[in-house]
Amino acid sequence: MPRLLVLPCLAASLCAAQTPAPPAPASLPDQIVQILSGPDVSRDHWGIYVTTVDGTAIYALNEAQLFQPASNTKLYTTAAAMALLGPDRTFETKVTGKLDPGTHTVEGDLTLVGGGDANLDSEDLPYVPPAARPKTPEGKPLPHQPNPMRDINDLVAQLVAKGVKRVNGDIVGDDTLFPWEPYPQDWSIDDAVWGYGAPVSALTISDNELRLEIDPGSAAGQAATVTLEQAVPYYTVQNQTQTVATKAEATGVQVERTIGSRVLRLYGSIALKDEPDVEHVAIEDPAEYAAMTLREALIDHGIAVTGGARAHHRISKDGTGFLRALKLDNGENLTVAGGERGGNCMVAPPNPVLASHQSAPLSQNVLFTNKVSQNLHAELFLHALGRRVFCGDGSGVSGARLVRAFLTHAGLDPNDFIFFDGSGLSGHDLTTPRATAKLLAFATTQPWFAAWRTSLPIGGEDGSLTERFPKLPLKDHVFAKTGTLSEARALSGYLDAASGRTIIFSVMVGNHLPGSADRDAMDKIVAAIQASE
Repeated sequence: MPRLLVLPCLAASLCAAQTPAPPAPASLPDQIVQILSGPDVSRDHWGIYVTTVDGTAIYALNEAQLFQPASNTKLYTTAAAMALLGPDRTFETKVTGKLDPGTHTVEGDLTLVGGGDANLDSEDLPYVPPAARPKTPEGKPLPHQPNPMRDINDLVAQLVAKGVKRVNGDIVGDDTLFPWEPYPQDWSIDDAVWGYGAPVSALTISDNELRLEIDPGSAAGQAATVTLEQAVPYYTVQNQTQTVATKAEATGVQVERTIGSRVLRLYGSIALKDEPDVEHVAIEDPAEYAAMTLREALIDHGIAVTGGARAHHRISKDGTGFLRALKLDNGENLTVAGGERGGNCMVAPPNPVLASHQSAPLSQNVLFTNKVSQNLHAELFLHALGRRVFCGDGSGVSGARLVRAFLTHAGLDPNDFIFFDGSGLSGHDLTTPRATAKLLAFATTQPWFAAWRTSLPIGGEDGSLTERFPKLPLKDHVFAKTGTLSEARALSGYLDAASGRTIIFSVMVGNHLPGSADRDAMDKIVAAIQASE
């Protein structure tokens, strides 16, 4: 068989001509077209807007169309809170009553007055990223410890120091700083059982939720072991669960509670060797629960209480519809610059303050809220903004009006967004990718920007992006807020591009089938933006 003779290339120019040039990398538009042509996402409704920090457009797809932003709504709410309430703003919870120093008795009711503090007796702050959290010597998370309720006990300790030994009246949980609007417009009724759908109250305690743990029984056929952590008896548990032998037989455990009921019904099955199922259930009436907790703590500290525990709510009497109230003068007459009109909007309590608790600064709570996408805290920001409207009533719509005025002041088109709540849990919320990118660009020019940007989850590191973008060049270089609501998803924020410059992006999708294909496509789009810019 003849041998193949390979002759050397004698001329460099000829060699170059004979070697095919590598194909040019696909442009960003071509890459996005390819990603969105996948069979699992091609029928979805996509909106994308990519800009430089100064707002110069790089790429656009349906950028002016409206999408459900889900938790991208928190970008708008927390930016307004940082700008209009201020990073250093704090919130005070008070205990008031008429103390007779001679008899050491509070004559009449002792009232726990909510001041809009989102973190009373929660263990959220300061936010600690997963990598920095304490672990056992084996590298596992530390075992769970029940909430010690330090803040309530500290309030009681202040009362003891003042000489209080008896309360001749009820313990009242007063959340009248905001009107009693526990569930914003279009929150789904099936969310109300869960901690992420906890009712909104000016007197919030332990995130208005209780930890529920379901463990398999010791043998197949037995009921699961259910542990509900509650500082005082509040809910009754109907345990209708079953332990089964194998995971193939297990259906999972469901939790059901009728609105207004104090009964949690648990049903379904858990496998014998399954890990514990940990859930968080919402507290039906946070102000009442807080009053019950304070009453129990008083008795534990040796203070006699003759009465019971109850809530005091402020029921709204304004029949103006939300949309009409939202668009009154389109926010044009609301002040978004300068200090709060009239100074301190807090109303002096009718009785002397006997004890108080001051919250952490607002910036710390914004950090936590955006990192883990905490719905209740975002709603409390919105209501606090509602108080700022000419010392307004603290309603959700008053807060939404001020957010609307703030965004219009920032240069956003008022037809590009509408918000019915502060968290994005409302299905009525709508915004455009270009509005979100415009907000992100505006924020870079503001004195509160550094603290606000720090609150965004970091790819591969913390918050809701802990498990996404786990590898370089995206790990530690994506700073963005996630959003998920039924079949709507969003991701918007800042990106360190391959060129070294910072890019702003907003990617939104709606009307997709259940599953994670759209999220995977979204992450590929972010990767394409990073490499192309």
